[in-house]
Amino acid sequence: MKCPFCNAEDTQVIDSRVSEEGDSIRRRRRCQVCNKRFTTYETAELRMPQIVKTDGVREDFSSAKLRTGFQRALHKRPVTTELVDAAIQRIEQKMLALGEREIDSRRLGEMVMEELRKLDKVAYIRFASVYRSFSDVDDFRDAIREVREK
Repeated sequence: MKCPFCNAEDTQVIDSRVSEEGDSIRRRRRCQVCNKRFTTYETAELRMPQIVKTDGVREDFSSAKLRTGFQRALHKRPVTTELVDAAIQRIEQKMLALGEREIDSRRLGEMVMEELRKLDKVAYIRFASVYRSFSDVDDFRDAIREVREK
């Protein structure tokens, strides 16, 4: 770690402490050249996988897009924001746990449908109708039957 005062590369860690939240480490350092002290923080860098669309286009994961999808499906449904936030967080955790650099948009869509099924059956049917491109009443009937069985 370079000294921010003299740019020397020879610094010594004097003290290390884990933050109260447990998600970072605070380090006190001393420059071996100019003897000045400074603090650095170390945190884990987690990167969400890229989303591979059905046409092969890759785009960065967007939590805002995920939230918009939930909001559209749950429009005028009795589901609290806290429950939606928890569902989105579970999806993000699953994606990180996969440890992959890319994830197929279909796989993400299935995760969303799984969470919507738990939250609200009507929202699940709404999302499924767009996601699976329902073409007639039979598609809706099959989806409703599927919801009742699970």
